[in-house]
Amino acid sequence: MISRIDLRGEALPEGAALRDLLPRAEFDVEAALERVRPICEDVRHHGAAAVIDYGEKFDGVRVPSLRVPAEELTRALDELDPAVRAALEESVRRARLVHREQRRATHTTQVVPGGTVTEKWIPVERVGLYVPGGRSVYPSSVVMNVVPAQEAGVEGVAVASPPQKEFGGLPHPTILAACALLGVDEVYAAGGAQAIAMFAYGTLDGTGTDGEPGCAPVNLVTGPGNIYVAAAKRLLKGRIGIDAEAGPTEIAILADSTADPVHVAADLISQAEHDPMAASVLVTDSEELATATEAELKTQVAASKHVDDRIVPALAGRQSAIVLVRDLADGLKVVDAYGAEHLEIQTADAAAVADRVRNAGAIFVGPWAPVSLGDYCAGSNHVLPTGGCACHSSGLSVQSFLRGVHIVDYTRDALADVAHHVVTLAEAEDLPAHGAAIKARFGWKVPQR
Repeated sequence: MISRIDLRGEALPEGAALRDLLPRAEFDVEAALERVRPICEDVRHHGAAAVIDYGEKFDGVRVPSLRVPAEELTRALDELDPAVRAALEESVRRARLVHREQRRATHTTQVVPGGTVTEKWIPVERVGLYVPGGRSVYPSSVVMNVVPAQEAGVEGVAVASPPQKEFGGLPHPTILAACALLGVDEVYAAGGAQAIAMFAYGTLDGTGTDGEPGCAPVNLVTGPGNIYVAAAKRLLKGRIGIDAEAGPTEIAILADSTADPVHVAADLISQAEHDPMAASVLVTDSEELATATEAELKTQVAASKHVDDRIVPALAGRQSAIVLVRDLADGLKVVDAYGAEHLEIQTADAAAVADRVRNAGAIFVGPWAPVSLGDYCAGSNHVLPTGGCACHSSGLSVQSFLRGVHIVDYTRDALADVAHHVVTLAEAEDLPAHGAAIKARFGWKVPQR
């Protein structure tokens, strides 16, 4: 059901050589670019009409209007299962606690008397948040995208999620209810590359037959999606900011002989049920744990849902494996090389081991902090870097929606004190006009210090 990779022989290679030994899903965004390019161009030139056409083509339903009516948002929240509403409210509460603490304060540094540099954090004016549809329903993704945007102070928040045929062309009602719960009233029934293009170019030509003004362009798009969403983000990056090109979801578990194979197997399966391309990786120095986990996988998979269409293909795919290492030191090298979206540490003294990890989207410490907790109610964000990008990128946070701007304020005396250095450096770079801009302020005679 899941393969083994044995790295207990010679010393581990470094860098890319080690990464090449590890399991990873194939996710060729570059190949998908040519599929999404004409879609994005069509939306650019034909606006809402093109988005609606592609919704009919790809989602099997033609919507009269892209904008979800306000009464549908209200109805979805009113009809939401009370238990689901309570769970979402708790998820929102915990996420707000964590993300509110992330907001940076404006800070002024006095460089010299009369010369200051202030770093001011300004929220993006308008964002488009993408919530995927398809195999599963993700109201949690609404929470994880909307909460940090709101805590950052973003004024314009729009959400897009694919239209669902079974709900008359509306996004799933639980998605709508989550939007209403968070006070988001600008929601569009649009999915895939066409939704990203809608955010990038806008649809101010209108969204249907009801005369609505359409979706205004956004400055930033965040949220996970399939390979075509990732490709559209890559194509349109520059016109819009993006959070990341999210690939298939991943879990890596670094475990030793103290780990419970029941927990380990359950956590591997929990990630595999997302998608047949999902990656589930166990890194361990205990062959006994590896064997026990394999046995548990067989037992637990048999009792699971989504077995044939998701879990078994994911666990059996090239992206999933049990990786055997000589010791935990090598295990740390492996998980750092892998750079998992989600990394669980199930070892003796798990907190100390976790403290040594360099590359992971989020780290879950010990047996009582499974990835599922982070997906919903830990307070952390579950929009995280995939495909090894954790070595250079962070998960979604309040900072994703803020821009740091330096404000430079110098008096005449403060400029005069450093003017000769500025002129010297300008001339060293053969940019005499730069120096002239300083000289002009002092009658072309720069004070010497």
